[in-house]
Amino acid sequence: MAAWLHDVGYSDSVVDTGFHPVDGAKWLADQGAPPGVVALVAHHSGAGFEAEERGLADALALFPEPDPDQLDVLTLIDMSTSPTGEQVTVNERLAEILVRYPEGHPVHQAVSRSRSYLADSANRAARRLGLADVRTGSVL
Repeated sequence: MAAWLHDVGYSDSVVDTGFHPVDGAKWLADQGAPPGVVALVAHHSGAGFEAEERGLADALALFPEPDPDQLDVLTLIDMSTSPTGEQVTVNERLAEILVRYPEGHPVHQAVSRSRSYLADSANRAARRLGLADVRTGSVL
């Protein structure tokens, strides 16, 4: 459920802070979504790094930390899928994000800081699922 809903905070009708993980999590909680899904949406794909860049760490901290194994799987899904839905390596996805957002943008800064965290998280999930190294597509 969290994989389908993790970016709901981008919806114009949901935006509050402008930080989509928090906005999406708030909206899902208001809709009665399961707490685990709300936590995953709030903390998905290195949200803590971006929350720091945006000065919204306190807003993110209102949501409990999700199950780490489930968070790794959500990171794997998010970081191995392009914005158009194509399967990509984590390195390709991270490079795409850094090109899409200019250097001074909070997303660019957060992804620059969280690259290793995101790749490690995705690879933990890939190992548990018996998949190839998702940074490069090579066999683990």
